[in-house]
Amino acid sequence: MTTARLAPSPPRSRRSSVRLLGPAFVAAIAYVDPGNLVTNVTAGAEFGTALLWVVVLATLVAGPVQYLAAKLGATTGLTLPQLVAKRCSTPWRVAYWLQAEAVAIATDVAEVIGAAFAMYLLFGVPLPVGGVVAAVVGGAMLAAGDRLGERFLQGVALVSLCAIGGAFLFCLTYRTPPLHALGTGMVPTLPGDGALYLAAGIVGATIMPHAIHVHSALAQTHQRLRAHRADVFLAMLFAGSINAAMVVVGAGALNGLSGDDFGDIARGLSERVGGAAQTAFLVALLVSGLTSTAVGTQSGEVVMSGLMRRRMPRSLRRLITVAPAVALLAAGVSPVGALIMSQVVLAIGLPLVLIPLGLLTSSRRVMGEHVNSLAVKAGLGAAIAAVTLLDAALLLEQFFP
Repeated sequence: MTTARLAPSPPRSRRSSVRLLGPAFVAAIAYVDPGNLVTNVTAGAEFGTALLWVVVLATLVAGPVQYLAAKLGATTGLTLPQLVAKRCSTPWRVAYWLQAEAVAIATDVAEVIGAAFAMYLLFGVPLPVGGVVAAVVGGAMLAAGDRLGERFLQGVALVSLCAIGGAFLFCLTYRTPPLHALGTGMVPTLPGDGALYLAAGIVGATIMPHAIHVHSALAQTHQRLRAHRADVFLAMLFAGSINAAMVVVGAGALNGLSGDDFGDIARGLSERVGGAAQTAFLVALLVSGLTSTAVGTQSGEVVMSGLMRRRMPRSLRRLITVAPAVALLAAGVSPVGALIMSQVVLAIGLPLVLIPLGLLTSSRRVMGEHVNSLAVKAGLGAAIAAVTLLDAALLLEQFFP
């Protein structure tokens, strides 16, 4: 007996297919969270466009990965954590859950710190208070989604993506690197000390482990794989373009900027581009932080219910995952450094999500006729190997410089 559903849905109208778009846009919010923003902008400020190829390559890998997560949920009616739990002994299941929760905490660190600093720089809200406000707003969004339905969160995600993209497009209209720099940025290279660390951060910020988990859950209600393909393509095109724009803004407006603080980035934009660019950057940071923290909480719920078959009260989950971020804010830890480090943690945890995703979607017993083709298996295997090698190189550089 296979896990795959027995038959595909009958053909529907094009208008009906459009209505199925949306789950990938919710997952895509994770691709433009404050971790992405600060990692990409810092990469541009320190190395110009030299790491632009990392963003493009990571996005090209992220698209198929997100589609596989959607295909898994749509085909089996189960989430990735549920399928992992069915195939693991209790010790392995608990271990997998613990690392997934660690990744969720690292994710929330980035999201809450980003939103808190935006509120501080825009409105003068104390940092720890801003962190609590971000957590409350994220919970309120999920509560509204529970009441109003999935279309509410999909609408919030789309509006947020447009706002963040619009802010960086506005910054791009004032100062951009020369065209030849964009071309050379597509040539794979790791220039100078710290480039590997930032490259790992970009990968962790782009191919997000928690986005894979949550997407497998969001896709369960819709079985039409063609609609999921279109959904993922559009969402990743949008999110990837925004991430590339972040690097280009850093390379053009902030090139050579020194400083390890959101305030330095904001002041740099104000001095070099203008006050309007500074405000646009902070609004993008605030929107990305507030919306992505809701997705992070939703992912944590999917992971715990799938692996441990338990549900934690949402308020308690918010407290556990947000407390480290608030503690870091209260302690005065460098926000940019903490965010980049959190993205590196995500990169290290990424193979632990990609490997089971690849194994499950390549199993005919699980997927039936929708099992991965040989080409997809080879491509996914290459992506997993590349991410694992990147993690190994990063660890060697950090511990054996």
